[in-house]
Formats: sequence, structure tokens, C-alpha cells
Amino acid sequence: MPTISSFYGILIRMFFNDHPPPHFHARYGEFEATMEIATLAVIESQLPRRALNLVQVLAMMHRGELLEDWRLCRGNRPPTKVEPLA
Repeated sequence: MPTISSFYGILIRMFFNDHPPPHFHARYGEFEATMEIATLAVIESQLPRRALNLVQVLAMMHRGELLEDWRLCRGNRPPTKVEPLA
């Protein structure tokens, strides 16, 4: 599973050839979340609220890039890196 961004201890990842809808996975320590890219809806989350808020900010800022990375991963091609939050 490629890591496409990393910031404040949060890893943003996508699986190769993953199932629809387009989504990404976030991991913060032992906590995980899955977020739909198009709507930014939280599919599943155990992240602390602050970490989830940061993931949502990144997703809003880079939605187009995340969708392109989704297309690349669905085609078993390596995704491009997404600029982390500073």
C-alpha cells in the first residue's frame, strides 16, 4: 500500500486496485480512518478528532490529486506524492 502523504505522524495511503468508491486510508499510530474522496465523507474512523480534522483539511486541499492517485492505483501504477500539511 503506497503512502502518498505523511504529516504530523499521519500517513495517507491507498491500496493498489482497491474497490470503489474512490477513497483513501489514513493511519495515526494505532488509529485508522477511511475517507471517500469525492464527497469527503468519513466511511470509517477511529482517529482522534484533531487528526481527523487534519486529514479532512488535506483532502479538501488536494481532492483532485487524490482522485488522480486513485485512478493510478486502480491501474496498478504508482501514485504521485501529495504535498503534506505544514
